[in-house]
Amino acid sequence: MSRRKSFLQRLGPGFITGASDDDPSGIATYAQTGAQFGYRQLWASLYTLPFMIAVQEMCGRIGLVTGKGLAGVIRKHYSRPLLYTAAVLLLVANTVNIGADLGAMASAAELVTGLPFVTWLLGMTVVTLVLEVFVSYRVYARYLKYLTLSLLAYVVTALAIAQDWPAAFAATLIPTFTFSKDSIMNLVAFLGTTISPYLFFWQASEEVEEEVAEGKLRTMGMGKPHIDETDMRNMRIDTVLGMTFSNLVTFFIIVTAASTLHRHGITQINTAVDAARALEPVAGSYAALLFALGIIGTGLLAVPVLAGSASYALAEALDWKEGLYRKFRDAHGFYGIITLATVAGLLVNFIGVPPFRMLYAAAILNGIIAPPLLLIILLIANDRRIMGRQVNNSLSNVLGSLITLLMALAAVALFVL
Repeated sequence: MSRRKSFLQRLGPGFITGASDDDPSGIATYAQTGAQFGYRQLWASLYTLPFMIAVQEMCGRIGLVTGKGLAGVIRKHYSRPLLYTAAVLLLVANTVNIGADLGAMASAAELVTGLPFVTWLLGMTVVTLVLEVFVSYRVYARYLKYLTLSLLAYVVTALAIAQDWPAAFAATLIPTFTFSKDSIMNLVAFLGTTISPYLFFWQASEEVEEEVAEGKLRTMGMGKPHIDETDMRNMRIDTVLGMTFSNLVTFFIIVTAASTLHRHGITQINTAVDAARALEPVAGSYAALLFALGIIGTGLLAVPVLAGSASYALAEALDWKEGLYRKFRDAHGFYGIITLATVAGLLVNFIGVPPFRMLYAAAILNGIIAPPLLLIILLIANDRRIMGRQVNNSLSNVLGSLITLLMALAAVALFVL
């Protein structure tokens, strides 16, 4: 029992980051991948894993070593234009993503209850804001872990229905790709929702939150934390587990959509009804309910992460007090940004784009914005003034540089086409 408790206690920012990566935007993008391409792009779920681990480990290590979030590090050591560029890019991407996630949650709830979309949209926004502003981080983190269990519906469905497993595993191990507009657009979306800018800022800041909670750092941004190799090892284990969990779920979402939607000629997911059909072979008449629970559960997990990461970045850029461990009265600016980002996301839903197409668009936007932010992370992680002996090793640099180049080339190719 004590060993199991010790294992669960290690599941912190890295695991929550990985689980929130499978947010409604991720679910929609992975389901669209399976519906449109069948098993053919399953390889992306395997080959993005080492890149995810490398990038998020860098972000976690930066937070652990410096006792600051990414924006706080940039503010202290680099130019103001670089700082504001990073903060604005993140804020734009996160606002669109928040809007898409809230819209998807409301659309899924409407599918089950029949209550109007706008009613659910306003309700989801209020609930997430109350959680973000009035629930303490310690309570928050404890329950965020369990919301991730809603993602297992896709695993159960994939295992319960007939699959061509030899073909699926072959497609996972052997990459295939066609240089068409649809393939490149989907690759940009897949990379953008898997290696997302908001996760970079969130994990770095949440590692600092953990240090504050454990008494290793008095206040975020004040002094260097007292860490040792055990802290670094636990962060890496946590990150590896989180990213592996995320990509396993990704694999099963694609397999489920490929063997249900794609097999029956449904290649575009435009509505909650389209997406819910993937779960019908197992859930039957309860497919809509199961799908709604998954979307709402992951949305409640992801929207606070999106709003929180934007707020960390902007509050640090403006040198305001920040941190979810603070009370509202002690960090008005920080919680004000969370509120404004969430409300702005709410308003995005009134521009006329269907919620489930907006999820895909948000993933594409993340894929375009990620490369310049990855360059900044690589710059910080290799700076001995900041990281001391905890600078990147060769493997981290190779993986970080390669994914930055690949994502940049994919974004350029999308614009060209």
